[in-house]
Amino acid sequence: MKITKRYIGAFVALLLSMPAFAQVPAPAAKQSKPMLLKGATLHVGNGTVVENAAVGFDNGKITYAGPVSGASSLSNYEVVDVTGQHIYPGLIQPNASLGLNEVESVRATIDWREVGDFNPHVRSVVAYNTDSDIIPTVRANGVLMTQVAPIGGTIAGSSSIVQLDAWNWEDAIVKADEGIHLNWPYMLIQTGGTVNPRLASMGARRQETLNELELLLRDAAVYKNRKHDSENLKLAAMTGLFDGSKKLYIHTNSGKEIIESVNFVKERGVKDVVIVGAREALAVVDFLKANNISVIYSGVHALPARAEEDVDMPYKTPYLLQKAGIPFALDYDLSIHGIRNLPFIAGTAAAHGLDKEQALAAVSLNTAKILGVDKQVGSVEVGKDATLVVSTGDLLDMRTNNVTKAFIQGRDVDLNTKQRVLYEKFDGKYKAQAKPLAN
Repeated sequence: MKITKRYIGAFVALLLSMPAFAQVPAPAAKQSKPMLLKGATLHVGNGTVVENAAVGFDNGKITYAGPVSGASSLSNYEVVDVTGQHIYPGLIQPNASLGLNEVESVRATIDWREVGDFNPHVRSVVAYNTDSDIIPTVRANGVLMTQVAPIGGTIAGSSSIVQLDAWNWEDAIVKADEGIHLNWPYMLIQTGGTVNPRLASMGARRQETLNELELLLRDAAVYKNRKHDSENLKLAAMTGLFDGSKKLYIHTNSGKEIIESVNFVKERGVKDVVIVGAREALAVVDFLKANNISVIYSGVHALPARAEEDVDMPYKTPYLLQKAGIPFALDYDLSIHGIRNLPFIAGTAAAHGLDKEQALAAVSLNTAKILGVDKQVGSVEVGKDATLVVSTGDLLDMRTNNVTKAFIQGRDVDLNTKQRVLYEKFDGKYKAQAKPLAN
């Protein structure tokens, strides 16, 4: 019994002595008084840059954004001097499993897909974990919002837009269940004169999937226009696709698949389509423009889609999409742990043709427009949420990016991370141990 008590006591002592860096920072308190950021260079997000600017916000909403000279009437605002720094809108990561996946090698921490191939009724946001250790690392680089999206199957489920400073998923929601995600079946191409039995079998399964998808879309369209004694969750979740209140995000990269998928769903009444991935979007520019299709481009830091393409084609694709007049946003899709690098893929695009403010818009206002939240966020404009970041250097440049402040809906967000605490811990240790070199 004595040994048991001793071990219990030791275990309790261990828990109480765990370092602070093991905890995710608590969400910030609601804004209690008006605040004015003064003296910085303001990057509005819509292409406008204001030198020696001021940004005022109260009750979580922006009340002023412009030259310092125009803010003289805001005398009751608490002034924060950010002279020499830069103010940007909070960046937005689309198409992410952030909060749904913590450690990829530990199955118990992964909740990004449901069993089955057709799950339009599955709501990814209810599994969103606001206590994820990854979220603070993302905020520290200026990414303050994300689209929580499901993965897997043909219809993976619905996505929601969340802000990254909340106690629970209900508090985090900015726009719930705004779209449904469809993973388009790969198009199989038979080459040569000999029939490949394996390809033929895969082609038959693909056709079965398309037949099931067609039946589901037709049933949902009929369900929308009839009264029912009981609700069919799958069909009810899809009704918004036929009046444009929900978007259909089609995940595909091939030019042929883009044309096939868009034609398929539009012929069956789907109103608002966004292509996610879109590695070969440049091959079907005219089709995208004719059908008013927006693109979430996922390949900036990827290899070229085809062997014959320029080695820097992924880097300059955003510029070529901009030049062609295709509405687009950028998506860091390589890893949830790498979402913190979202500003830097925009920086890469800026180094390969895009104007710097256009690159900023590709991870802020453009994304907000595509996701349908541009009236709330995406740019630093009066009336919008005070969701913004302050950096001593260029936010899009990994050499100078240094976020000193972040505000989400006016709340002053804690930018501490595990990495930062560990750095300071061991930096202090080795500085204390350093000895002067002998003469």
